[in-house]
Amino acid sequence: MGIVRSQSVKSSLSFYIGMIFGAINTVIIYPNVFKDHPEHFGLIQIILAYALIVCTVTTLGIPKTFIRFFPSIKQKGQLYFLALIVPLIGFLLASFAYYIFKEQLFELLNASDLLKENFYYIIILVFFIGFYDVLTSISRSFLSATTPIFINEVFLKFYSMCVLLIHWFDYISFTTLLQVYLFGYFLKFVILFLIQAFNNRFVFSISLKDLNLKEMFTYGVYVLLGGISIMLVTRIDIAMIGSMLEDGNGEGLRQVAFYTVAFFIGNAIMVPAKSIAAISIPLIAKAWQKQDLNEIQIIYSKSSINQLIIGGVFFLCVWLNIDQVFLLLPEKFQAGKVVVFYIGLSQLFNMATGLNGEIIVNSKYYRYEFLTSIFLVFVTIATNFFFIKKYQSIEGAAIATAISVFLFNLIRLILIKRKLNMHPFSLKTIYTILFLFGTYFLIDLLPSSSYHFLDIFWKSLVVVLIFVPIVLCFNLSEDISLFIKEKRRSFLDF
Repeated sequence: MGIVRSQSVKSSLSFYIGMIFGAINTVIIYPNVFKDHPEHFGLIQIILAYALIVCTVTTLGIPKTFIRFFPSIKQKGQLYFLALIVPLIGFLLASFAYYIFKEQLFELLNASDLLKENFYYIIILVFFIGFYDVLTSISRSFLSATTPIFINEVFLKFYSMCVLLIHWFDYISFTTLLQVYLFGYFLKFVILFLIQAFNNRFVFSISLKDLNLKEMFTYGVYVLLGGISIMLVTRIDIAMIGSMLEDGNGEGLRQVAFYTVAFFIGNAIMVPAKSIAAISIPLIAKAWQKQDLNEIQIIYSKSSINQLIIGGVFFLCVWLNIDQVFLLLPEKFQAGKVVVFYIGLSQLFNMATGLNGEIIVNSKYYRYEFLTSIFLVFVTIATNFFFIKKYQSIEGAAIATAISVFLFNLIRLILIKRKLNMHPFSLKTIYTILFLFGTYFLIDLLPSSSYHFLDIFWKSLVVVLIFVPIVLCFNLSEDISLFIKEKRRSFLDF
């Protein structure tokens, strides 16, 4: 776990810095830049949502396939060639389909005129996002997860912030903003490509003869369908809000803008999980290669308690300050408090279940990921359709997402328990939940001032000051306790 802890700390630093930039962008800059035209903000988000969904299909599961088979394949040049040619074919097919069925697609999506005018950006993004994911897999296979994370979380968000500020001060029009904003995805692709080339991580062989293509494509298809399911769960709410709440005058895009801000606030607690998963995936793949179930159980358990503690503290900081946070937003964006609650709570459960998805995908039971993912797709679409229609608001989408995330992770837990006789929980899980509840009710009794920033700061500080000693005293997490002690020792030595 030393590698996991070291890389996770570095990755977390990038995620946290990126989260700060993302928070400034999403909670302050976006709402104020687009307070008169929230449909412009919604357009950016829905373009990205559709691009991510489509590129999940066009890459055909190659990023995860690369990580899974990289440790065992000797002819790595052929694996690189496969990782290049498959996404390229997928992209070309997607481009051809868009060209042929464009009008039918617009009608199916109930697209507004603004979205129709800018839809071609989605196809361009599909190429660069898809191949960036492939490059990310290459980097992770060399246990260098921090580089793509830094580019994606810090560089891209800082770049976006600069572009938004330029538009805020009326130096560029929205049309130019959109072009320059999306150019950032080209830049991050080029940067990561050059870094991999500089480190001599490309070894191409124009051949596939030594690869077990049947096994790899079988795995890739199951991973692809599972990836589509995950992407639908995380993005279908935005797509369905944009479609079902569209009135022909951009109302759907405006609601997407309001939902995006609230969703970001609730989803912020997922930051630690991203960094832990990024470096743990190749380690799990290697453990499966050696059939080291004990190592997998250790990673599983530690990821669960670490994510529950850190995610729980984040959730408390968010929910205890939710009124103050929304008072900082323009009035049009203040309707998402319920969204924050449902999204935050569902993601906290997601984190508490540990790396269950990664364990299933890298095991011989990866086919079950496909079956559970298909179930998830139906549940997600059905619940979004029902609740968005029922409430005619973004609250319905949040409830639907929470139900879907809960059911999906519950099924994964049951599957791993039955097939591998593993689960990530212990008495420390119960203690952590009880301490989180106790901390919340204690701080919620304290009065608030009329200074919103001050309230957010001191309440968050009190949460940390209460919970850090609890973690150390009860040794809720060996990794977190060791990290705190190391930092305290470094501080005292300094």
